[in-house]
Amino acid sequence: MEYHNPVLLKETVDGLNINPEGVYVDVTFGGGGHSKEILKRLGDNGKLYAFDQDSDALENTIDDSRFTLIHENFRYIKRFLRFYGVKQVDGILADFGVSSHQFDVAERGFSTRFEADLDMRMNQQNQLSAFHVVNEYEEEQLKQVFLQYGELRAAPAMARLIVEHRKTEPIITSEQLKSVLKKFLPPRHENKVLAQIYQAIRIEVNQEIEALKEFLQQTPELLKAGGRLSFISYHSLEDRLVKRFIRNGLFEGEPERDMYGNFEVPLKKVNGLIVPSKEEIKINSRARSAKLRIAEKL
Repeated sequence: MEYHNPVLLKETVDGLNINPEGVYVDVTFGGGGHSKEILKRLGDNGKLYAFDQDSDALENTIDDSRFTLIHENFRYIKRFLRFYGVKQVDGILADFGVSSHQFDVAERGFSTRFEADLDMRMNQQNQLSAFHVVNEYEEEQLKQVFLQYGELRAAPAMARLIVEHRKTEPIITSEQLKSVLKKFLPPRHENKVLAQIYQAIRIEVNQEIEALKEFLQQTPELLKAGGRLSFISYHSLEDRLVKRFIRNGLFEGEPERDMYGNFEVPLKKVNGLIVPSKEEIKINSRARSAKLRIAEKL
């Protein structure tokens, strides 16, 4: 099964500052590129656990006694590591977003390039699909999805048009959805707007923001002192959450200060924001919007 090159491979794994005898977690296994690089740097007693909710990724499992692949969403990281007797780890790597493989398999419905049924489920066992969001959400729900997750100014009008159209017939395929929303897709900006529409629906289908928040909140407790997080984000909604959580352990507001005006936070950032080189973007277009942030447990 063809999975594309992992993004920021060396930089992301370098960010973990790997202890050869340590325990690490790759919560977005995909094609296994980052996991293989971590295993190269582990000694005989090191251990790597990986998570992926997509059944396709299971075909890429690595035959190595130091490696365990867990077929689950990373929002359940603490629960499933406990199942394996792991309470704390030396580092956690995450490459958020949709894998190149998911984009390239037309029938998964993630890509604007292909005609496909509305699906977009990362875990194909889930009940909620893009079809359900587009055809069964109330107008107000749809508007909020487009506003919050697609940052689309035309969200109210888009939601209204979809609800009007489906009174006549359901919207089953990506081409039908494009046709319904045609007036919002000017030729010069069609791909950009479509990408925002798809992103909004995909995030809702997979509950990506809720899953990310649940996952992030568990990481300080899971990390040993001096342990590292190395996270790649692809859109501003994800990156803002990661950045704020690293900075003050919260998603909104500021932490409480003591009488001297100081506050304690669980993490400190390591270095600044890392983005791919022009050379990497030429080789791997998926890297174009990648942002890597590294943090250490205090």
